[in-house]
Amino acid sequence: MANLHNENKIGTLHIVATPIGNLDDISERALKVLSQVDLIAAEDTRHTGKLLSHFSIKAKTFALHDHNEKQKAQQILDWLNEGKDIALVSDAGTPLISDPGYAVVNLCREAGATVTPVPGACAAIAAVSCSGLPTDKFQFVGFSPAKSQARQQFFKDAVASGITSILYESTHRIMASLEDMKIALGETQQVVFAKELTKTYETFFSGTVTELIEFLTATPEKQKGELVLMLPGEQRDEQALTPEAKKLIELLEPEMPLKKACGVAAEYLGLKKNALYKAIIAEREA
Repeated sequence: MANLHNENKIGTLHIVATPIGNLDDISERALKVLSQVDLIAAEDTRHTGKLLSHFSIKAKTFALHDHNEKQKAQQILDWLNEGKDIALVSDAGTPLISDPGYAVVNLCREAGATVTPVPGACAAIAAVSCSGLPTDKFQFVGFSPAKSQARQQFFKDAVASGITSILYESTHRIMASLEDMKIALGETQQVVFAKELTKTYETFFSGTVTELIEFLTATPEKQKGELVLMLPGEQRDEQALTPEAKKLIELLEPEMPLKKACGVAAEYLGLKKNALYKAIIAEREA
């Protein structure tokens, strides 16, 4: 068959986004690519088989998941060099966004192969666009760590970034994660929860972490499905680090730890100690 992306004999790797729930969200280009490529690399061939069947697409698929992608990467590159066009899909949404594919794309790019996106649905972007949180700057931080202490630090770091953070969470860990969020950030920490985006039971909830825990405890079925959590970034007090405060801290610091110096300066100048400390740390790290 003719190559979809170029006229030479080298194949193209297409990174194809698929719907995250509503099949109507698939693009015409995605359907064209999936119907014309030689092979489709799928996170779960059974799941992708249902999608292909729905659109009457007959294609040869093979599994590409977390446990085999490093081994499959060279094989995929070899197929591309033979002139085969390949599509890479995940179970839902945009591949590589907390889904397999990095090892393949990285190897193909390093080898000079053509890798092209076929854009479409992404749960993280869909969620933040409807969250009501600032979107001029944001970060996607993937899944939270498995262990409690690491999760608490993860949440602290997310908020301390100063920008909106988007993360995915699994059904079996959502309640434990929220409890860790409450410990790390306090009971009144604001959080936005999104579930089953574009599907029949799509849900958004915005409130404190305590309110979200109560909501999910009262309606356990809401704990199931594809889950997205979003946290607003901590707003730094830019007025805290006045020239006067900065000078006073510089005078005090040789005699005491920085945090204590900030406390003395804050009390003397009528400022907030934590805000002053964070402001000077942020300036020194900039």
